[in-house]
Amino acid sequence: MADWKKLAKNLILADGYIERKETEIIKKELLADGMISKSEAEFLLDLRKNAPKAVAEFHQFVFDVVKKAILADGDISATEAAWLQKFILADGVVDDLEKQFLRELKAQAKSTSKEFDALYAKYAGA
Repeated sequence: MADWKKLAKNLILADGYIERKETEIIKKELLADGMISKSEAEFLLDLRKNAPKAVAEFHQFVFDVVKKAILADGDISATEAAWLQKFILADGVVDDLEKQFLRELKAQAKSTSKEFDALYAKYAGA
């Protein structure tokens, strides 16, 4: 049986760039049932990590998926903070989009753990 994630990843990244049309297809298919499964989210994160280049719409879609998962209960726990650190440091650099993402999470969270607060202070704080 073929590994759909491996096949899709290879096709999407064949030219080294996630284009707008590819982003539209990814969004349409992953949101077809109205929700993103853990497996689908991991697939998106793997694509983002391995894509040399991608359109802004793709990055925004990934951030939206992650934000929805992290803020599902309104709180950012220590476990979620540790996961976020791995997510934003996946490529070894914290870029402006990731800093803005951390700011949005802090602004929208009902409460944050001390671990998230330390991550925020280190990478996005004032």
